[in-house]
Amino acid sequence: MPEHIAPLEGVRVLELGNYIAAPTAGRLLADFGAEVIKVERPGTGDELRNWRLKKGSVSMLYRTINRNKKSIVLDLRSDAGRAAVLDLVKHCDVLLENFRPGTLEKWGLGPEELSAANPDLVITRISAFGQTGPLAERPGFAAVAEAFSGFRNLVGDPDRAPVRVGVSIGDSIAGLYAAFGAVMALFQREQARGGKASLGLDHRVIDVALHEAMFSMMESLIPDHGAYGETRSRTGGRMEGIAPSNAYICADGASIVVAGNGDGIFRRYMEAIGRPELGTDPHLQSNAQRWEAREMLDAAIGQWAASLDSRAALAILDAAEVPAGPIYTAQDIASEPQYSARKMIQHLDVSTGEETLHDVGFPGIVPVMGGASLPIRNLGPDLGEHTAQVLAGLLGMTDAQIAQASAGERNMA
Repeated sequence: MPEHIAPLEGVRVLELGNYIAAPTAGRLLADFGAEVIKVERPGTGDELRNWRLKKGSVSMLYRTINRNKKSIVLDLRSDAGRAAVLDLVKHCDVLLENFRPGTLEKWGLGPEELSAANPDLVITRISAFGQTGPLAERPGFAAVAEAFSGFRNLVGDPDRAPVRVGVSIGDSIAGLYAAFGAVMALFQREQARGGKASLGLDHRVIDVALHEAMFSMMESLIPDHGAYGETRSRTGGRMEGIAPSNAYICADGASIVVAGNGDGIFRRYMEAIGRPELGTDPHLQSNAQRWEAREMLDAAIGQWAASLDSRAALAILDAAEVPAGPIYTAQDIASEPQYSARKMIQHLDVSTGEETLHDVGFPGIVPVMGGASLPIRNLGPDLGEHTAQVLAGLLGMTDAQIAQASAGERNMA
């Protein structure tokens, strides 16, 4: 493992988030050294504890998304719980939240109250449609945001209804933007301190909308529509205007992805599949021309792929320096040397809440610093594992005060 690298060491984050979006932002900050204190509701905690739950009381999804954090229990519906939050933010640099807009304000924990408690606090907010605009108060998960952004309309085959990718991509991308926004605000805050100035609230509130996070991934969807009246449609395994680039089934039943759409690559690609005449065809020398001929090209490539097993096909393409690769399952990834070489799968013992599973692989930390993934310090904590440690150690609260603020939850580390 790399030596101790923690660029965010000394930064303290209070996470009021549930599900995936805000907790992903918290995970990213925690991965690089920030102390992230996750506030969970009494009794049940973050609902993610039960998502994809196979056994026990804590899912692998929760353990993954909430790694490197501390968990405390506070009842935000109680005066004591809300008072504890206002006391905690005095000791924090960043607050993360993904409640429905207006919820924190209703509880007396809006940006003005938080900023009054700590005028330097960076407040990072994630919601379905943002804090302003006609849809701001509408609830919505990532599935709704992905559809609203135009993303869902492009996923799947053109003759079928749009489909969803197999992960919560909208939440995860929003979490990335939230972490990026928090770090930007911290950087600006430090610059302002050097000039003996302080940042106004507008500079310290980061407003991430799930649909805007996905919309920002849509490349030239809107410019192409405005400039040329184009409305893109689903293209299955292809990418609009780029050819040949698709997945192909080999003789062993495995599929491979080949991205041979570069002008220089295309000629090598066609030579590799035994169709050099296509590589030199004057009507196939640009992406636009090849896109028009995509059906013919895919048929030729598909016929070649079907004659070979996937390993042999990839070996030929690799020798020709044509970008290609296998379509991996979890089992494939777990045994792939490239992942292990960069410590991108780290094996730890993990509790399901009922038993301890040994040597379970978890995804490493991205981006790499020091030549390989930084080590995972700990998996997502048990509910309220650090309640006493944080509230007594940081705020000096007594056992009775802790019990009152956390509605009797006293899971102490």
